[in-house]
Amino acid sequence: MDPSFEHLKLDAALATPLYRQLARQLELAIRRGTWRAGEALPSERNLAEALSVSRITARKAIDQLTESGLIRRDRGSGNFIRPSMSQSLTRLASFSEILTRRGFTPSSCWLSRELCAPSNEENLRLGLSANAQVARLKRLRLADDVVMAVEESCLPVMILPDPEAVESSLYNWLEAAGRPIVRAFQQVTAVNADPELARLAKVAEGQALLKVTRLGYLADDTPAELTITYCRTDYYDFSVELMR
Repeated sequence: MDPSFEHLKLDAALATPLYRQLARQLELAIRRGTWRAGEALPSERNLAEALSVSRITARKAIDQLTESGLIRRDRGSGNFIRPSMSQSLTRLASFSEILTRRGFTPSSCWLSRELCAPSNEENLRLGLSANAQVARLKRLRLADDVVMAVEESCLPVMILPDPEAVESSLYNWLEAAGRPIVRAFQQVTAVNADPELARLAKVAEGQALLKVTRLGYLADDTPAELTITYCRTDYYDFSVELMR
C-alpha cells in the first residue's frame, strides 16, 4: 500500500458515511503535510482500490475537499492540494515568517513602492503632522507562486525613508534597521471584492475576502505601520486559542 494511505482507516460499522470518514481523514492528512501544496492528490481510482471502497465514495470525499477549498480540480490533470495559511490571532509574525514556518516559499509581486501624502485615516492612526509624507508599499503576497492576499502598508517617512529598500519582508527590514514592530492592534472584517480587488486577488467580483487592518507599534509605543491586507478566504484563515 502507498505509505500516504497508511493512516487512512475507514469503519463501515460507524453511523458516519464512508465518504465523510474518508474526507475527514484526507483533510487531516493534508493538514499534517502528507501532501504538499501543489502536489497531486491520489486519484479516485487509487483511493478506491487502496481502501476497498467504491469510486463513488472516493469521488464524494474529494468533492467535499474541493468545496472546502483544500484541493482544486484541474480538468484532465487531476486534483491538487491548494496552499493554505492559518494565522494565530495572538502572535505577531510577518507573512513571510508564517509561510516559511509552514513549508511554503513566500514571495511578493510589487505593485507600487512610493513616497506620498497620507490619507486622513493614515494621518489619524499614525499621529502624523499636517505636511507629513509616508512610504506606501502595495503588493500581492504569494505562497508557492499562488496569490494569497493583496496588501498595502503605510509607514511614516521617518520610519521608512526609502520604500524601494524593502525587497521582501517588511518586518525583517525594520528589525535590521533597528526599528522593529513589537506589538500590534489587528482588526478582521469581511468585505466583498470590488472589480480591482477581484482582478488582483484572482477571484470573482463580489467574492468575500477577509480585510485585516493592523496598526503596529515600536518599543516606545510610537505607531509605525498601518497595513491593510485583503486575504483570500479559500486559502487563508485565522485561529485563536481560548482558555477558561
